[in-house]
Amino acid sequence: MKRAVFLDRDGTINEDVGDLFEIERVVFVPGAVEALRMLAGRFNLFIITNQSGIGKGVFDLDRYRSFEREYNALLNREGIDIIETYCCPHRKDQPCDCRKPSTHFMTVAAEKYALDLSRSFVIGDHPHDVEMGLRAGSKGVYVLTGHGAKHRGELVTMPHHITGDLTGAALWILSLE
Repeated sequence: MKRAVFLDRDGTINEDVGDLFEIERVVFVPGAVEALRMLAGRFNLFIITNQSGIGKGVFDLDRYRSFEREYNALLNREGIDIIETYCCPHRKDQPCDCRKPSTHFMTVAAEKYALDLSRSFVIGDHPHDVEMGLRAGSKGVYVLTGHGAKHRGELVTMPHHITGDLTGAALWILSLE
């Protein structure tokens, strides 16, 4: 079975600028592209993102999907292949089975791509990212970029590792090999 790294998007890979659906607003967190390249050769990379802007009517699902294709093409030009991106389009107050910290998308990916979640990682800047990973039996890595520093005190379950950014997360993951 294969290993994976499940990544939060906004605040982890790119700067969190609010509801992001325009490619020209993408600014990668310093070092993030290089960190993804380090992981890309050894892990299957997935993005799991909560995009409540869809549920709030800021942009629609078609606009989001178009943005997602452009975003993944940007990363692909950098030598990074995102196997699949999973998006929860619901607002926080809407009941659903897919909003993080639900493990729904991790389970879907594990079944579709024959992934071993116990040998996989989740990286994110929100407590719900880490919680999702731990619920799925993966290792959680909490980064202090984006909202990470602000929400660190809200961590209910301690991650396996806390680090400054995606580079620190990649280096820690690779040190375990």
